[in-house]
Amino acid sequence: MRRTSRKKRSTLANRAIAASAALILGGGGLVAVNVYASAGEGPSGSPPTRTQNAGSRLSTIDCPEAVNGLPEVPDQARGEVDRELAAMDSQITDAYQQFADRKEQIAQDPGLAENAVLGPLRSKRTASLDRIGIAIGRVGERPAGLESLAGCSLRADDSSPGNGNGEGDSGNGGGGDGGQDDGQGQDQGQNEGQGQNEGQGQDPGQDPGQGEDPGQGQGGNGPEPADFVDIQSVQPGVDRPRQRRGASRGTFTTDCGRNENGKFNPDNVIVAPGVSNGAHHMHDYIGNQANDAFASDDDLANGATTCRNQGDRSTYYWPVLRLQNGQDEDDVDADGGGRDQNIGEIQTPSQVTLKFVGSPVSRVTAMPRFLRIITGDAKAFTNGDANANASWSCTGFEDRQLTDKYPICPEGSQVVRTFAFQNCWDGQNADSANHRTHVAFAQDDGRCPNGFRAVPQLVQRIVYDVPPGPGFAVDSFPEQLHKPITDHGDFINVFDERLMNKMVRCINDGRRCR
Repeated sequence: MRRTSRKKRSTLANRAIAASAALILGGGGLVAVNVYASAGEGPSGSPPTRTQNAGSRLSTIDCPEAVNGLPEVPDQARGEVDRELAAMDSQITDAYQQFADRKEQIAQDPGLAENAVLGPLRSKRTASLDRIGIAIGRVGERPAGLESLAGCSLRADDSSPGNGNGEGDSGNGGGGDGGQDDGQGQDQGQNEGQGQNEGQGQDPGQDPGQGEDPGQGQGGNGPEPADFVDIQSVQPGVDRPRQRRGASRGTFTTDCGRNENGKFNPDNVIVAPGVSNGAHHMHDYIGNQANDAFASDDDLANGATTCRNQGDRSTYYWPVLRLQNGQDEDDVDADGGGRDQNIGEIQTPSQVTLKFVGSPVSRVTAMPRFLRIITGDAKAFTNGDANANASWSCTGFEDRQLTDKYPICPEGSQVVRTFAFQNCWDGQNADSANHRTHVAFAQDDGRCPNGFRAVPQLVQRIVYDVPPGPGFAVDSFPEQLHKPITDHGDFINVFDERLMNKMVRCINDGRRCR
């Protein structure tokens, strides 16, 4: 694959601040016209009941996040349930494309949205939810009321994430690329600094790049100029975390390269195991080279690694970043690429730092092998920000973090994506049905929620040398319009026991190790 490179809220605030500080320290017919539609699963839902403002520039298909309505899924049913949830993602993606293809007809005939898009989508989702209920019912009690999760609606880009009937309410956001808000440890808790900046600053007022619609991005479905902000107009808001007695102040850094060898795929073995193109966007991979939709734990344990220390066979992956400059990538006709409206030249990071840090209030314990962690929400545009954990900035300005805007960096400064992963583990499970509730963020006071224990926190910093201006975008589900808030990262721990124990000792002893 050809690659080019060139030389909120308080919850989100605390998470982004902690990331930077850790680095410092170590139904009815609805219509919208002129639409490039988007689709996604929202927090909760009911059959659509209201018509959107016909003046909306963009529209989205807003569906309840199915995984949020499920009980704990028995292990014996989890594979089948994961496959059906992945199928539901594909159903939304297909409905998005049908909606976009029919935008002119829908503008003339509002009933077409229900008859040609929403109705068939609801029927497919009903069938998938029924199969999920059957799968769970074979080994446990079949959940009731799943059919209430089938209905979807349309809403405008500029409306809040909805509740399935077009009414904005992001209070119960769910997890794209994964699952729901677990309700535990929402604030990162590694410091008590000022809030993260969400879109503060001036309109960039610049062309997003050559060969593209300046309002809709290269693929016609985002990003928009309004998705960018000049980082110099953003107020600083990052403080060092306050360390307390008993804190684990050390760091452990692992070097796994920058994906110079070009390992990409649109799979997600955590969320959609056994499903090709389960992510509908392309991922960069560093570390373990065996990672694809079909990789087992044994495959990962025996896989080659790009990490300098061969004791680290962990897999680290995230959506690629592309230039929106009118140029096509080699995946223009491939799943996860052009077929899913991810278009543009993939950029190789100029720098990737993987650092594990400690707790501000306690010692850390070892992570279990094959622990899976997803941070951020690939569907945050429609789900709301309950699980969003995007942090965008520029080199030289990393005391200024953005959640829902891409940064425009000055000449000589580079774009930075930072992920501070969950740092508390339930002490029992390497994964959970929604891929979230087995881990949590520390609370405001830095302590883990009851029943959770502190583990080394992965802080991932990815730097790109891209041309100044709003000419880039992160890959996304096509329905998510390449919004910056949908950025996310995935990690599976495949450290061997010796190296994991070394990491824990280094962090607890206050040393800096590699």
